[in-house]
Amino acid sequence: MSAGCCSAHPVTQDHLGAALSSAGTTVTAASHAAGLTVGQTAEILVVGTIATGNPAAPLAEAMAISGGAIIGIGALKDVEGLVDSSTTTVKPEGVVVPGLIEPHMHIWTSLLNLTWTDVSHEVCATFDDVVATLKTTAAQTTAGEYVLGKLFDPSLFPGEPDLTLDILDRISPNSPVIVMNASMHYLYANSAAFAAAGITYDTPDPVGGTFGRADGKLTGVIGEAPAMMMMLAKFPKPSAQQLAAGITEILNECAKQGVTSLREGATGTLAGVSELAMLHQLNGAKRLPVRVSTAQFAIMAGKTPEQVAQTWKDAGVTPFSGDEMVRSDAWKVVADGSNQGRSGYFMQPYLGENNGGHGNWTPETLRGAIRAGLNDGWQINVHTNGDAAVEMALEAMEEILPGRANSDLRHSFIHYSITTDDQLARTAKLGISATFLMNHVLYWGAAFRDTILGADRADRLDRVASAIAAGINTSVHSDYNVSKVHPLLSAQTAVLRRLQADGSVLNPAECATPAQALAAITTNAAWQIHADDRGSLEVGKRADYAVVDSNPWTSDPASWDKIVVNETYIDGTLAYSA
Repeated sequence: MSAGCCSAHPVTQDHLGAALSSAGTTVTAASHAAGLTVGQTAEILVVGTIATGNPAAPLAEAMAISGGAIIGIGALKDVEGLVDSSTTTVKPEGVVVPGLIEPHMHIWTSLLNLTWTDVSHEVCATFDDVVATLKTTAAQTTAGEYVLGKLFDPSLFPGEPDLTLDILDRISPNSPVIVMNASMHYLYANSAAFAAAGITYDTPDPVGGTFGRADGKLTGVIGEAPAMMMMLAKFPKPSAQQLAAGITEILNECAKQGVTSLREGATGTLAGVSELAMLHQLNGAKRLPVRVSTAQFAIMAGKTPEQVAQTWKDAGVTPFSGDEMVRSDAWKVVADGSNQGRSGYFMQPYLGENNGGHGNWTPETLRGAIRAGLNDGWQINVHTNGDAAVEMALEAMEEILPGRANSDLRHSFIHYSITTDDQLARTAKLGISATFLMNHVLYWGAAFRDTILGADRADRLDRVASAIAAGINTSVHSDYNVSKVHPLLSAQTAVLRRLQADGSVLNPAECATPAQALAAITTNAAWQIHADDRGSLEVGKRADYAVVDSNPWTSDPASWDKIVVNETYIDGTLAYSA
């Protein structure tokens, strides 16, 4: 789990930018489905237990597919007239469910440490587990090579302990060890890593960065991007081929969780148009295992948002351009930082501090960034974590949206983490939807309550039930690599709101119903990313589905996270098999 998200971290940009840029800026859609023709006779007939995700007809026993689309669904007798001797009948071992939708995650910013050892709280329940896991990794690493860890989050352990130089030296006295904090604001390193980077106790701190020192020696803690980049300056950078393999690995992991469509939440954050060009190139070489919708980032180095918008246009990237597998359809603006990283923007200070974070824009510049996207017809996605960030974004949208002709763009607030009743009502009035990072509740809920925000604000975290009651179209997401892509786990947390730390329930009044939570990873999420032809299994929609071992619509939500995905299909053809 990472606390950093939705924006370009300088370390990631420095490490990956060149390899990504090698893809160039020519965006060419593959259009694999161009030859598909929907006919009146099924090419494929799926027979078995089918959970449609359509409340009006929740169960079916047969589904007829032609040209990648559903042309009939219901009882077997209802579709018999759509089959002939050329139809292939398949009988999946399990329950057929709609392909799940992941409406907000990150591909590009997840590539930096994709292969590093996971020492998140999700994997390591205690600080001792973190140390033990790194020791195991060190024992399995060739002598002299880097021992690498990621997603270490001290805020989730008692006392917020650091991985010090002394601890890491004991883990591996000779090989360099580097561990990245989940917030991406810190690295932790041992003596061998400092030596490999040529950094000593006497090395001056760069402007904006720090090398921790105490009692005449380095502590092992490296703070902020300028110092982190010095630490990683001699670390090997990946090739374009390695990045391509990483992208494929990420998408396969999504398909493994039953995901057939996702939105990449900040395309262009590292290397501009080249990121989209690489994605299309990969899809051209072989159809991707998941459909990817991209939200174009409003920031590129040295450019105003208006100039960024022109850069996308010059590359032919306009709203809904692309093809059925890779499509560009949103404009991304980040209003603040991370609550668990204490950079979310709040009306009141964090517990024990005199600072409530800060906005990434002034009210005036935020309006300019939003207008730059709206003027070109983009759907607007605004990252909002703290209640002050929500307020700033709301005020901007209240000024800008009324009277605009393009009213069906389905603008959304991303995370929408801490809100007031007034903000919910105003968001609904504007027709803005919301997507919630439910793992904030599961993994960080106790930390928010006890050490970061306090009980009152923690009760206003991820208010799914209140948002739905207010009339806000609502989905849930992983924000990968902030947490793993696992839509059924996110939906489960929306229902249970149970904290991993102590098993308590955070504000039961905000628990969603099972039906609401499942809509949040299917039909609602599909609507948010303009994928109206997905999210449920109905005539006229794409034959995107997964085969699972238990029907979530009829099973106990407490078991959803244990549901196993056996296969995933796009347009009725296999995209993933266990």
